[in-house]
Amino acid sequence: MKHKLEYIWLDGTEPTTQLRSKTKIVSNFGIDSRDNGEAPIWAFDGSSTNQAVGSDSDCVLKPVRLYPNPLEEGNHTLVLCEVWNVNNHPHETNTRHRLDLTLQYLDDDTIDEWVGFEQEYTLFHKETDKYFSVPYGWPQDGSKPPPQGDYYCGRNAGEEIVTEHTNACIEAGVSIVGTNAEVMLGQWEYQIGAGGSLHMSDDLWIARWLMEKICYKHGVTVSLDPKPIEGDWNGAGCHTNFSTKYMRGHGGDEFIFKACMDLDKVHKEHMKEYGEGNERRLTGLHETQAIDEFNWGVSDRGASIRIPWQVEKDGCGYLEDRRPSANCDPYRVSKKLIETICS
Repeated sequence: MKHKLEYIWLDGTEPTTQLRSKTKIVSNFGIDSRDNGEAPIWAFDGSSTNQAVGSDSDCVLKPVRLYPNPLEEGNHTLVLCEVWNVNNHPHETNTRHRLDLTLQYLDDDTIDEWVGFEQEYTLFHKETDKYFSVPYGWPQDGSKPPPQGDYYCGRNAGEEIVTEHTNACIEAGVSIVGTNAEVMLGQWEYQIGAGGSLHMSDDLWIARWLMEKICYKHGVTVSLDPKPIEGDWNGAGCHTNFSTKYMRGHGGDEFIFKACMDLDKVHKEHMKEYGEGNERRLTGLHETQAIDEFNWGVSDRGASIRIPWQVEKDGCGYLEDRRPSANCDPYRVSKKLIETICS
């Protein structure tokens, strides 16, 4: 029996990496093979993905996590890969491997870091004669819809896409835990995790890939731009929830407060890892702190770091880093948080 393996990887596009994929047809690849992570390595033309030059173009795809493919009927598989060079060294664009190395230096049993991602995104009509770069559900005549606010967890445009994406993530085994309409028309969010940073980052990339494919089928594009519409409209972030074993335990608020103070010291370093174009979103308005300032507070959505009210009440839990942009690389965000908080 023939089986389709969809190999997915991160390319070398700058400043924001993009997802690429291609299909390999194999025989006798069953559920046991998928569960055991037995997909073969493969190669691709790195000169077409900003990862090699034409005279030395071969790059290697090393499978790292396999998922059932919810977009195909039958027993087919999504294969998330790292990119390696033919000399068996990780490619310079391989941010997943760098996170993996960072984790190897930790005492996992002691630290036990968890992350969760709140992925905001904006749906857009494809550019046609009828629509020109306007968010999904916006008026066709170039006028603006009613002000933002009522759309949050209310009636918003694109619910059929959101439902299909949510179901696809569940069927693929992605750790999706929720979804909601956001404050701007055409803007939504889904949540991944919490769990180990490598696994949750993998799941977020697969969730993004699924969203791209589903939107294409519906004649819609998905934008992770941190400020897709200028003016009095919210931007799009990827708020990152982070905790360690100590933060989640009795008296964990002490470790949470220390983490906030440590993050303050290296704020500028973190911002370099948190996504492109973030200065357009982090202005001090629309539930953000200014990009060149740092603060933290309980229930404060205008802070760099928010401590949820339940965490303050319980005296333990997690912190929410509200600085990462929607287009961030979760491997880079996780790595930076671990280096600052767990070192």
